[in-house]
This record gives sequence, C-alpha cells and structure tokens, in this order.
Amino acid sequence: MDYGTFRDNREFIRALEASGDLVTVDQEVDWDMELGAIVRRVCEKNSPAPYFKKIKDYPGWEALGAPLSTWRRLNIAMGLDPETSIPDLSDEYVRRISGPQIAPVEVDRSSAPCKENLLEGDEADLFKLVAPMVHGGDGGRYLCTWHMVVGASLKDPTNVNWGMYRQMVFNEKWMTGPVLPFSDMGKMFYGEYAPLNKPMPFATVIGMDPLSGIAACAPAPYPESHYAGQLMGKPIELVKCETNDLMVPAHAEIIIEGNVIPHVGLEEAPFGEYTGYRTSPRAPRTVYEVTCITYRNNPILPVSNMGIPTDEGQLLRSFSLALEMRMLLESQKLPITGCYMLPESTHHLVVVGVKNAYPGIAHQIGHLVFGSKLAPWFHMVMVVDDKTDIYNIKELIHDFSTKCHPSKGIHIYKSHVGTPLYPFADPEDRKYGKGDKVVFDCLFPLDWPVAETPIKVAFSNKDIYPEEIQGKVLGNWANYGFKD
Repeated sequence: MDYGTFRDNREFIRALEASGDLVTVDQEVDWDMELGAIVRRVCEKNSPAPYFKKIKDYPGWEALGAPLSTWRRLNIAMGLDPETSIPDLSDEYVRRISGPQIAPVEVDRSSAPCKENLLEGDEADLFKLVAPMVHGGDGGRYLCTWHMVVGASLKDPTNVNWGMYRQMVFNEKWMTGPVLPFSDMGKMFYGEYAPLNKPMPFATVIGMDPLSGIAACAPAPYPESHYAGQLMGKPIELVKCETNDLMVPAHAEIIIEGNVIPHVGLEEAPFGEYTGYRTSPRAPRTVYEVTCITYRNNPILPVSNMGIPTDEGQLLRSFSLALEMRMLLESQKLPITGCYMLPESTHHLVVVGVKNAYPGIAHQIGHLVFGSKLAPWFHMVMVVDDKTDIYNIKELIHDFSTKCHPSKGIHIYKSHVGTPLYPFADPEDRKYGKGDKVVFDCLFPLDWPVAETPIKVAFSNKDIYPEEIQGKVLGNWANYGFKD
C-alpha cells in the first residue's frame, strides 16, 4: 500500500530536483533577512523551492525554502503526478484518510538519523542552530516556521498532538510563541498542566518528512502519527526523545526537547502572519525551556515565509480544512458537489458547490460550517450551484458579482467565534477572539419562473452550445491552430 512517498526531507528534495521544482542556490546567503526575502519572493511568484547550500555564519548548515507552497509540490509529496488536478488530489487525499488508521512503529535509537548529533545540558544552545530573521520588523529570529510541536495529554498520555505553533528564539535556552487556548495543544497545556503548575514536556520537530508536516497542519480527529501513516500508506518510524517519553519522527533533521513552563510569559512578535499582514502585537507568550537538541549530520532547515499568499500555511490549511468541511457536509447527506477553500483567501473563505434542492440550503450550510470546531479559522462561506466550477476563480468572481443579492443574499452572524489574527477585527474583538461571520448565497431562488431565470452564457453550458457542437469544437481545437 506504499504510495511512493518519502521517508524524509532529503528524499523529497531529490524528487523536487528531478521534477524541476527545486533551485539549488550555491551562493552564500545571509540569515538576516536575505534568505527570508528570497523565500517570500518565491512564494509570491510560485517559483521552484530554493535549496540554500551556504548560510552566512553557519558552515555545514543548509536550508530548504517554501517546501510545500505550490500545488505541484503538494502533489509530489503525495506521490502523485505534479500536474494532478486539485479535485483529483482532493479525492485521493480523502480516499487515503478514509481507510484504516496506520499506527507508527518505534525504531531503535541507533537507526534514527535525527540522533546523529546530541547536545545536552549547557551544550544544548539554540544559538548553535540557524534561526533566520524571516521578515523585516519581526520581533526576533524564528527557528521554527515549518516544523511541528509534539505534546501529550497529562490525563491520557496516549493522546498525543502534533501541531504547528511558531517559535521565536529568545535566548540560548528559551523559545517563545503563541498557543491559542482552543488549539489542541492549548487545551492540554492550559486545561491540564497549568492548573497544577506542572511543566508540559514538548519536542519540536524540524525537517520532518512532508506528509508528517501535512498531518501536523490538518485537523486530524485522531493522533496525527496515524493520520500521516494513512497518507503515506505505511507506518511512520518514530524514536523516543532523550529527556522525556515523547516519540518523534526518526528521520527528521532537528529535534528540540524541553518543557513548556506554566504561568510564565516571554515577549514575542511582531511577526508576518498567514493573513498577509503583520498583526501580532509584542506581548508575553508561551515559554519553551530547552533541555536537549539532536540533529542530523549536515542538517537542512526548512523555512516557510508567511505573508501574501501562497505559502505552506495558507495552501495546506486551506486544503485540509476544506476537506474536513466536505466530509462534515457529506455526513449530513447534503447534496453538495464539492468544497474548496481558496488559499488566496488565507483560508478565510470556504466555497461550497451544491445542487439547489430546496430554499434556505445556503443558510443550512452556513450553520453547519460555522457550528463546527474549526469555525475560528474562517469567517466567509460562499454557496454556488452545481454548474459552477468551485476551483475556477474567474467563475467564482462572476457568480459573486452577478448572483449574490446585495441584501437578500448576504447573511451575517454577529459576535461569533474568531481568532486574534483577523486583520479586519477591531482591537477589542481581537483581544477576545471574536469575529462576525457571513454567508454569500449565490443561488438563484427556486421560486423564480424558469423563463425569468437568467441563463449563463458559457461554452460549457449545453443550453447555449449543444453537446455535439462542443464535441466538434473540442475535437478540432488543435486543427484550428490553438496550442492549449
């Protein structure tokens, strides 16, 4: 059942190189903004991933920028043809995660590449690791921009979470970053450890295989290690940490171990966010105290650069959140034809295609989606009919501009759950994580007479061009002289 995916970051790099989706940068680059600026421009231009071979002040260290910022690279990570369409990629993803869970396997320390170098005690110094100044104006150097933090429930140690929570280097021993209370790690730390004034063991994994990274981004309903196994089609290999009982991917580049300290805050931010804005104020945030660092020989640091879309955060969160919404709506037997979250919307806009079966169906979809546990991460739902290609932004703009009634088609939900990162929210709402929601109903009312319902003029509409005409034109397209 192996889907031809990659055991580690290095196999993935070789595959990107073979497909033309990698640029090797042999010229030395500066960790102070130059590296970050290159990665940002790569994201904005959808360029190949930059593989940096020389980093100023850090001999022997390398970096991979924007590892999964394009649909092509996501397809490659999944073991698919780089040109696989988004609908086909989505169907394959859902097929894999709908199968049996695949539990990880533990490997011996001696066979785990992430253990090739060990720094403990005073030697466990964060300043020895490459930590780029990613954006101008950031509150510090961010070592962890494409990584995952491993934590376990105090009440049930088998309940293990992999999640992406950014981490800024504060000094040689401490990192800091935001952990929102409604996140899985936030529920564990603030709900179980902090009330007992008990430190929470953590392990930060940098440079894991690409599918483990995708699993850490996804809203998995069970351990992400099992979810990653489903995506890979075989068990993920894990190894035990040196200073706590957590298990981490054995083929990762860097592992940072330690404890999350309760009732203490260190100043973190500003930071360029996934929303495309620098919105986080400098404030005391969650503290990670480091006890041990292990890493591979010639380690490769992955670097994501959040900002104007599209980067890893927007692409992967949009992809996985939309598929969770699809499965939720399908479980309710609604006649949906698809669900897509535009990465360009910074995963704030969900588009749902549906057969317009009865009045009020757009309202019903809005209530279900905004009532889910994932609702804090988005605030707009657009409902279109089954004749609209939800993956075609031109069609979506056309539907929104012509089928959404300016008052009857816009349904607002006041004082809903949100996040402190919404750029449009006023300071008070950001402080308390509140945010309004909206449904854009782009369905023509069913009670309109057929003769008075507008007909879309498009090549694909058989009411405009019968099937035989479409077939004739498509069959002769190259003969006409067109090359697409």
